[in-house]
Amino acid sequence: MKSPICDLLGIEFPLIAFTHCRDVVCEVSKAGGMGVLGAASFSAEQLEVELQWIDDHIDGKPYGVDLIVPTSMANKDGSASPADIKALVPDHLKDFTANILAQHKINTAEIYDRPLGQGGKGAGFLGEGGASNILDIAFAHPIGLIANALGVPPRYMLELGKKHNVPVAALVGSKQHAIKQAEAGVDILVAAGTEAGGHCGEVSTMVLVPEVYEAVKDYKDVCVLGAGGIVTGRQMAASMAMGADGVWTASVWLTTQEAETSEVIKEKLLAATSSQTVRSKSRTGKYSRQIRSPWTDAWEDADAPDPLPMPLQSLVSEPPLREVSRLAETGHEGARQLATYWVGQGVGLMNQSLSAKQVVYDFMEDFLVANERLNKCVDDA
Repeated sequence: MKSPICDLLGIEFPLIAFTHCRDVVCEVSKAGGMGVLGAASFSAEQLEVELQWIDDHIDGKPYGVDLIVPTSMANKDGSASPADIKALVPDHLKDFTANILAQHKINTAEIYDRPLGQGGKGAGFLGEGGASNILDIAFAHPIGLIANALGVPPRYMLELGKKHNVPVAALVGSKQHAIKQAEAGVDILVAAGTEAGGHCGEVSTMVLVPEVYEAVKDYKDVCVLGAGGIVTGRQMAASMAMGADGVWTASVWLTTQEAETSEVIKEKLLAATSSQTVRSKSRTGKYSRQIRSPWTDAWEDADAPDPLPMPLQSLVSEPPLREVSRLAETGHEGARQLATYWVGQGVGLMNQSLSAKQVVYDFMEDFLVANERLNKCVDDA
């Protein structure tokens, strides 16, 4: 396809796939798009293993890495010790989550006693020091894109991008954010509407994409990707008609056959409608969209406590949710009910589990059908 983003990234089809699964990264890139590995939850050692595996299996196709380095969060400089951070979590919040789990017959006695980071991946929010370590690992591999999910990328990321000729991307939720990113030197703006899974703003994709396009059209060589609820080729065509050079997708890969998503969550996502998601601060301290469950309902109740700022809220939510996920996989009914995961409103269009490669091909076919339909409208006129 003829698109600036294809030329910039060296890809055939302007479809970017954010995923935590290295298999999906490889399959999307080999099918003509670009897989981007969500890496913030990995240690430097884990990331090295993942990227080496991708290098060995991606047949030389381009791929990217995505981090979460928030512009503002508690302990951004990493000066506080794990003990200091844990002490900032009030007991009443722990009691609140324990009560939710207890109502679903889950024992909560030792959930908060484990050391930070134990029991699986954490929330993945990096301070400046941790981000530098991860970036050094990422740029030691032949990556074709580096992205930051929250706020303006740290200066070190921008400098490494320029040094290694690797485009730097950033997610934005408003035209004001887009201008700041463009002024900072970001190469690719991901205009993520409120329909998106995970962290998202308040403006819909249909409004945000043309707003961002208009706001940065005078900045040379800045590409715009549409994002937020996009799970089909026709939505991709719509985004590009509004000014985007391609699309950034995430939720649609959660139900693919290769995805690391648990079977319990896959079942929930495949059965969900577009109205069964909720946008809440309860998981990370910033608004993020996830599949609705009794866990999310409890946090939306009028009597629920206020969430802590990022990243402290994750210390409240992640330990019990890790236990929920573990028990759900064993068949525990209460845990299966509580289980939740980040997903966008496009979940209502995700009705079957396909291979990642087939999802790419379906995007291509659906895009062409939409394009022909638009062309026909013009011809008929």
